[in-house]
Amino acid sequence: MPTDPDAVYADARLAALYDLFDGPRDDLDLYEQVIDELGAARILDLGCGTGALAVRLHARGLDVVGVDPAGASVDIARMKPGGDAITWIVGDAGGLDPAAPAFDLAVSTGNAVQGIVADEEWRRTLTALATAIRPGGHFVFETRIPERRAWESWTPEASHQVGQTPDGVRVETWNQVTAVDLPLVTFETTFRFPDDTVLSASVLRFRSLDEITSDLDTAGFDVVDIRDAPERPGREWVFVARRRDLR
Repeated sequence: MPTDPDAVYADARLAALYDLFDGPRDDLDLYEQVIDELGAARILDLGCGTGALAVRLHARGLDVVGVDPAGASVDIARMKPGGDAITWIVGDAGGLDPAAPAFDLAVSTGNAVQGIVADEEWRRTLTALATAIRPGGHFVFETRIPERRAWESWTPEASHQVGQTPDGVRVETWNQVTAVDLPLVTFETTFRFPDDTVLSASVLRFRSLDEITSDLDTAGFDVVDIRDAPERPGREWVFVARRRDLR
């Protein structure tokens, strides 16, 4: 994951708003379904953020490790019900303990892999995952389909939301694209508080199907399925990649 996470995840004041504005997270249902299909028991949640999926899986009795470079987000995850019983790592896949038991499956939800912008960092992440996942285990992640040009809807008008924090503070937020230089898209997220306005800049990478498949293959994964995201039909690829057994 990015070594310098965006302010929206790393700034404690903004990270505390993530769950407020991120909706019911019905996108996570698909990941639970895949985990059940594959019979995975030990899960790595890469880019776990505020721990929405990790705490759900832990509540079902699964062994979960959450990894994210944004300490402020991980702090929130720790405070959620059951969070104190989950292993959290502030960092990226390269910080995993090589002596720890191998994972049956790694997941990366919410298009988190698009935040890994540099080729070297992306390939290093895949290599680390190939080491951490047992042979025959899986890596499951989603990424937006470039041809659907999702960024065209990231306008202040279309993305505007208003929420209220638990202590009664009204907050407005919206997105604005500032640059499109494919495969990179840069945008700003604005948070307007009653007494302040805070901006968070983000850069996402839109990788092609061939690029992703090739990089997975180089790292030691075979793509066994590419699914649709049920709540966002036709807009994303959900990759199910199996770690090759080289024995």
